[in-house]
Amino acid sequence: MKFVFRTSLNLTIGISFLFLIGFSTGIHAQSTGTLTGYVTDARSGEPLVGANVGLQGTAQGAATDSDGFYEIDNIEPGTYVVVATFVGYETQRQNNINVRSAGNRNINFELTPTAEQLEEVVVSVSEPFIAPPENPVSFRRLSPEAISTYPAGNSDIAKVVQSLPGVSGSVTGFRNDVIIRGGAPNENVYYLDGIEIPTINHFSTQGSAGGPAGLLNVSFFEGVELSTSAFSASAGNALSGVLRFNQRNGNDREFRTNFRVGASEAALTTEGPLFKGEATSSNTTFIASVRRSYLQLLFQLIDLPFLPDYWDYQYKVDHKFNSKNQISLIGVGSIDDFRINVPDDITPDQQATLDQVPVIQQQTNTTGLSYERRLSDGFGISRTSLSRSSFYNDFSRYRDNENQDGLFSRNRAREVRYTLRNETTFYREQSTLSVGGSARLNNFENDFFDDNTSVSFDTDLNFLSYGGFVQWSSEGLTEKLDLTAGIRFDGNTFTDSGNEIYRTLSPRAALTVNIDEEGEWKGVLSIGRYYKIPPLTVLGYKESGDFVNRDAQYIRSDHLTGGINYFPRSSTKISVEGFLKLYDDYPVSNREEVSLANLGGGFEVLGNDDIESVGKGRTYGVEFLTQQTLTTNYYAILAYTLFWSEFTGFDRDRYLPSAWDSRHLLTFTGGYQLGNSWEFSLRTRLIGRTPFAPINEERSIETYPEFVFDYSRLGSERLKPFNATDIRIDRKWNFQNFSFDLYLEIQNLFAQDTPSEPSYLLENGDSPQLVRVDQLSESSILPTIGIILDF
Repeated sequence: MKFVFRTSLNLTIGISFLFLIGFSTGIHAQSTGTLTGYVTDARSGEPLVGANVGLQGTAQGAATDSDGFYEIDNIEPGTYVVVATFVGYETQRQNNINVRSAGNRNINFELTPTAEQLEEVVVSVSEPFIAPPENPVSFRRLSPEAISTYPAGNSDIAKVVQSLPGVSGSVTGFRNDVIIRGGAPNENVYYLDGIEIPTINHFSTQGSAGGPAGLLNVSFFEGVELSTSAFSASAGNALSGVLRFNQRNGNDREFRTNFRVGASEAALTTEGPLFKGEATSSNTTFIASVRRSYLQLLFQLIDLPFLPDYWDYQYKVDHKFNSKNQISLIGVGSIDDFRINVPDDITPDQQATLDQVPVIQQQTNTTGLSYERRLSDGFGISRTSLSRSSFYNDFSRYRDNENQDGLFSRNRAREVRYTLRNETTFYREQSTLSVGGSARLNNFENDFFDDNTSVSFDTDLNFLSYGGFVQWSSEGLTEKLDLTAGIRFDGNTFTDSGNEIYRTLSPRAALTVNIDEEGEWKGVLSIGRYYKIPPLTVLGYKESGDFVNRDAQYIRSDHLTGGINYFPRSSTKISVEGFLKLYDDYPVSNREEVSLANLGGGFEVLGNDDIESVGKGRTYGVEFLTQQTLTTNYYAILAYTLFWSEFTGFDRDRYLPSAWDSRHLLTFTGGYQLGNSWEFSLRTRLIGRTPFAPINEERSIETYPEFVFDYSRLGSERLKPFNATDIRIDRKWNFQNFSFDLYLEIQNLFAQDTPSEPSYLLENGDSPQLVRVDQLSESSILPTIGIILDF
């Protein structure tokens, strides 16, 4: 089920922004900022006393105290490169650090000892380009500053990562999928501080992860890491991407508050120390937030036929027993309500949406407790976590949405997972060894029926899944070579072959070659095998009271990736990568005769079907990236990917273009800072012609308002290319006790039409027929205003 979100907002929003700017020019806003943080040993966690932290290009800096804490005062607000140095350790830089008069996060450094332990060593590339040794290829890192000012991103991480090479979103529909290198949205795994979370979006597609709006608050992020290949053996169930959200600790010295109003919601975040007393700092901190959408109010105001209403919340509490032992409690959740609204003067296009949109109520929650222990003498670090995640989805379809009458399909499901996970890393001078494992209790309940397919079942599935891994990495195997290698296994107690773990042995290895002595040129090569268990909606499907998919196999994907990286400056990277992914044992629907690799990008439920693990697939292509991090007053990312994505059905020799086979992905994202008060940013995206499955009109007349698609013709028709340009203008003020950021975003600056699949209405009569309806104009320029207040 796909539908397109269209609206046009009055340009008075833009005029209002200019008025506010003009009104405020007379306000005198001149104050200085303070930068704080900690410098510690990356291996032992011990504070580094006397380390130097400075602002590059200035004389301002400070040395760390006995706690490893530094504080730099009287900084003119602006953007800086912050550098940390200590004898015997590699120098570390963090670019694009925005210093304000209030609301600055701690800028922490974890420095790595050098082999010689005699003098500081300057790293030749900046922090955003440094990849972990176990994942040297197809790795990207995003800073909080890059995320928060991303044009048209609305502080939504799922939208922000779409600027990276090989990553796209759904072209049509009110959607927020993450599609990596031609793989389906459900091929990605998401970790929050090492704890797996089921989804990162509101109104998420069950069995997948996409939805219309992100549910994670970017104010929590210390950084975000995306791997699009060569995953560490510690990450299970990933076929295309691993997205890790690393949350920061709350401030341990003072209370702070952030208030943000964006295009669709308002958010309040607060943080500070707990049980501080009269001490300078506290060993216990918290950070917590709540967000509330007002998108439903805007939709009702402009008379759209659906109202997406949501809340979300997020929190983290940390307690340090000492420098070697720390415990954290994290939580994130959402409450979603997708309701119907009947416009007063309804158009045929709106009527089609009103008829076909589902009614959705969802609740998600993840709670986790993690314990981190550093081994003595910097020998290693052990992380153990226990978590519970739940996903409730009430998905209903009515013949008459206006009166909520004629319920013909309902999926009322609850997924609950209890996970125990441990990862222990041992350090040597130039190598690391990581070992670990996980055990998960899975519970899936579903009360499902669909009159159109005559399918009805009530399921209650419980089983155990588990996995283990070993990963070894050597930095400096020889003068020019770095090597990493790992192996993983997975199993479960439900599927017929689940305990035959030799079937899921997944070896992987990657090699980095330092081509020149200066470290400007690097070659990378990786090869690996990865497995994913089918979704619970597939495993829990029943016919005549029996689990008919117990013979399902783990989906397999073999990756081969290679490339060249060039670093002409520490702040600049140019890279070329080629990739090949070969899939096997992909589930194919017996009902629709299509690989599940083509599904999960719309408002439906992925699964609830009898499948056979016989599908094959292949995605391959080449990526180009040029990136300049912000070191003076501008930054830019230019990425282009040429790729092919093809999958088979029951005929394993016949490959068809997949639903993600758009072939071309081109993105440019850039920004320019004018002084300390103004910032201009721009994003341009081009996505090639994306295939879609035409509807089977004869069968769809019988099932309307649900459509039956003719997947045998997938690839025979394609949408027009998608092209959009978005800009953002920020105006910043810094006062003595608070900072204020007012921004204007203009989406679809050049009023480009958004491609959409054909839309149909059922015309009843003696001979019912589907009538194609004209789409409303897509050439809307969408301006919005947002504010960010820190105090």
